[in-house]
Amino acid sequence: MKTALSVIFFFHFLPLTAQISISGRVTDNKNKALRGVSVALKNTYDGATTDSTGHYSFSTDEKGEQQLEVTISGYYAISQKIVLGDSPVTLNLSMKEQITELKAVVISAGSFEASDKNKGAVLSDIDIVTTPSANGDVTSAFKSLPGTQQVGESEGLFVRGGTATESKIFMDGNLVNNFFFSSTPGMATRGRFNPFLFKGTIFSTGGYSALYGQALSSALILESKDLPEKTEADLGISVVGVGGGIQHLSKDKKSSWGVSVNYTNLWLAFNVIKQKQDFFQVPLAKQADANFRIKTKNGGFIKYYGYISTNKTGFRSPDIDSAILKDAFSINNINTYQNISWKDRIGNGWKINTGISFSTNKDDIVNEIQDADNGKFTGTNPLFNYKNFNLLNKARYAQARVVFEKKLFGLNAIRFGTDYFYSNEKSTYTLYDGTKFTQQVNDHLLAAFAETDIYVTNNLAAKIGSRLEHSTIIDKWNIAPRISLAYKVGANSQASFAYGIFYQNPERKYLPGLAGLDYSRASHYIFQYSKQTKNYTLRTELFYKKYSNLYKTDSSIGGREIAANNNGYGDARGIEFFWRDKKTIKNVDYWLSYSYLNTKRDFLNYPTAIQPSFAATHTAAFVFKRFFLPLKTQFNLSYNFATGRPYYRIAKNASDKYMITDAGKTINYNSMSFSVNWLPNIGKKDARTFAVWVLGVTNVLGQNIIYNYNYSYEGSRKEAVTPPSKRFVFIGCFLSFGMDRTQDAINNNL
Repeated sequence: MKTALSVIFFFHFLPLTAQISISGRVTDNKNKALRGVSVALKNTYDGATTDSTGHYSFSTDEKGEQQLEVTISGYYAISQKIVLGDSPVTLNLSMKEQITELKAVVISAGSFEASDKNKGAVLSDIDIVTTPSANGDVTSAFKSLPGTQQVGESEGLFVRGGTATESKIFMDGNLVNNFFFSSTPGMATRGRFNPFLFKGTIFSTGGYSALYGQALSSALILESKDLPEKTEADLGISVVGVGGGIQHLSKDKKSSWGVSVNYTNLWLAFNVIKQKQDFFQVPLAKQADANFRIKTKNGGFIKYYGYISTNKTGFRSPDIDSAILKDAFSINNINTYQNISWKDRIGNGWKINTGISFSTNKDDIVNEIQDADNGKFTGTNPLFNYKNFNLLNKARYAQARVVFEKKLFGLNAIRFGTDYFYSNEKSTYTLYDGTKFTQQVNDHLLAAFAETDIYVTNNLAAKIGSRLEHSTIIDKWNIAPRISLAYKVGANSQASFAYGIFYQNPERKYLPGLAGLDYSRASHYIFQYSKQTKNYTLRTELFYKKYSNLYKTDSSIGGREIAANNNGYGDARGIEFFWRDKKTIKNVDYWLSYSYLNTKRDFLNYPTAIQPSFAATHTAAFVFKRFFLPLKTQFNLSYNFATGRPYYRIAKNASDKYMITDAGKTINYNSMSFSVNWLPNIGKKDARTFAVWVLGVTNVLGQNIIYNYNYSYEGSRKEAVTPPSKRFVFIGCFLSFGMDRTQDAINNNL
């Protein structure tokens, strides 16, 4: 009996004495415990899962060399060789987090991004058309973001102390020359392009990518849409015109084509709303565009977009140098733009993004000095005679571009490429006596660039790049290094830094200049903190810009201002704040922005470094949108504020030196705008017809707005530069056939 019990006892405990214990702790590379990690011997059932402290423990009967596998989602797996003998094994392990798009920090210093990938989008196409102060204009909507100025007498984006020409706009990688309708004295013109053309926008107020250049201040980078979801048509009727188009999707959903036409005539609006100017030719524009998009077998796209427009306007305004005479200005413009791009995978992990664009622009400008009966005035005073002139400007632009990109590992990537720009501008100036002056400026600009994304961890990333350029106008090379860093400091929040050098050629109107010119230059330093979720965006930035080699002008040669040297300089510094909230108040989307700018520059004919006349010290904007779901109606409100801008009279003294003879500040800028969007049901429920009725009123309170002051020739009189009218009212109906977009509009907080 004793022998039997001994045998049973021996075999019962034999497995226990033969098993080996394996234990330890699993942490990340910051020594933080990882919970839920699977730790197991390969090809066995022996293993365990770590607890909340990262510890694991299990026993095994295996012997000799084994493979220990450690896995958890979001981290790189570990395969560790171990040798099992008679003694317990203690093994502590450290796992490296995988770098993924969902977790990785985003390099964002200096830029606002809105795209299909970035669902916390700042200013999508819907945002642009429902911001009351924008009137559906792409760049006007961005004036509700920090860093921009409320300049209404000239078109363009004035960013962080820079002029409008220091901000460039790109479509699918290609520069868009003449993005705006041609300039008219004292009035800002709109952009030529429909915001619904674009699926993504990156508005960089500084420190932008090395893939782009020739912009001292900022870059607005637009990406056109891919294929439409379905074949659809649209029609718009408003108090300012009519337009419509069609987008046709192929049966295999791999290609599409589209066309649209628009006719704009402000006769009705200007007859209802009195304008400051006497328009003898109300603004009239005719536009047409066409596109096609082809999806390649590798998932890439070939896109074409072509545009043509003609527009003309003419108006009279009192001549500042006379009590009875008038200035009559008229312009006829023809503009074309063609852009074809190809973006695709080309094998071995490489991608290509290439494109060609070509554009033309023709401005035929006539200016007359007229008497009280609107007849052409000629006399003995050369001051008035020289105001009778014709200016014919013809321009052609072309660009070719190619970018290669390869993902190295994880999110790390390298991209490089080249740009070639061609421009040919010819101006013929005809004086009152028939004398003609012709000037022509040609430029060939070649650029090469390279850039890399380096992700050290999900929390730390860098973008390092450089750009090399050569322009025949300058006949010199420049090299512009750029770097951005981003570090995640908490859930959905990060700190970023950007530094870069940026170069630019002189403005066309100051060319041809004197020999020996160099590129103007700006160095950007940007510190940013941001926190972004699906419903909230918080962003604040500190920035400093150092200007050097700015162009100084001189009128003593040939009687007009030309670029004479690079002796200008300046700086700009400030802080910006942006907050957007889509959740706190039900069915409400609002954002608030504020900018403080301290800037001075000595450039053009400035006698010394002064605050430029287009820059306000404090600017702020508030946009509020409330959607009433039962009524399918949205009410939108925007309020824009800016402190007074400086103005100067700069003239030559007896020593032929420029000096300031008068100066001051305008009143503060205040403007509240309002709009209502109504989405009624049209026809049967399944008719797939989508409609939006729009009522918009800018400066609804009729607040006084003064942008700047103009001076008479001898300086004895000054005249405020104000908007053409106190308010502008827009009423229109927009129909979409083939797809009911009502729910899309609601989901996007239309």
